[in-house]
Amino acid sequence: MKSLTENNFKPITEREQWLTSELMNIAISIHKSLGSGLLKSVYEKCFCYELSKRNIPFLRQQMVSVIYDKMTIDEGLQIDLLIDNLIIVELKTQENYHPIWEAQLLSHLKLTGKRLGYIMNFHVPLMKDGIKRMILN
Repeated sequence: MKSLTENNFKPITEREQWLTSELMNIAISIHKSLGSGLLKSVYEKCFCYELSKRNIPFLRQQMVSVIYDKMTIDEGLQIDLLIDNLIIVELKTQENYHPIWEAQLLSHLKLTGKRLGYIMNFHVPLMKDGIKRMILN
């Protein structure tokens, strides 16, 4: 049986842990205040407002080039939120969870070289049930 280090598992950093805690607090706070059923853009604006209040650096609706073979596709993908150049957050407001969201986030992580990402779906009764974390090693 291999140990975690033999599998090249890298634990998340203290900064990533702190940011994760802040992101969870922000999502839960917004959801408690506004509930579900609003447009994604409303939650996104509130999320950015809360990040700014906490002085957490972020980029919103970040366009990223995709490189395929020898070709560069400008603006090949769009990330909802890139937090402190470390964490990708994809915001959703859908009644039904779609497994394609995980494939999308996984692609975003791989193409950007980031290792930590979250899907946050605000269309749930309890926000904790709308959060999915993905980590690449």
